[in-house]
Amino acid sequence: MPGVFIGSPSACVRDVLWDEVRQYSGQGRALLAHITNNEQGFTFCTHKHAWHPVDHEGLTLIRRPNDRASSSSVTPPQSGWSKAAKRRRFGKR
Repeated sequence: MPGVFIGSPSACVRDVLWDEVRQYSGQGRALLAHITNNEQGFTFCTHKHAWHPVDHEGLTLIRRPNDRASSSSVTPPQSGWSKAAKRRRFGKR
């Protein structure tokens, strides 16, 4: 069942729940963010996820895969003012 679940269980209960999530995730993916005793105050765990935690100078960051194929199909933005910017600047006419 997809969704976001929030709570503050003990470390032992959290580990048992994470094992259950990994076991029953099937083809799905999971991401766990939990508090820990480091400079950031939290850390990440991933399961079958394309995004992976990476340590960068003491900070844990999430690295996303670089999809060059999908970014090349994106059309570039049009030049000039957007309709919303024109309305803000000149008012509704």
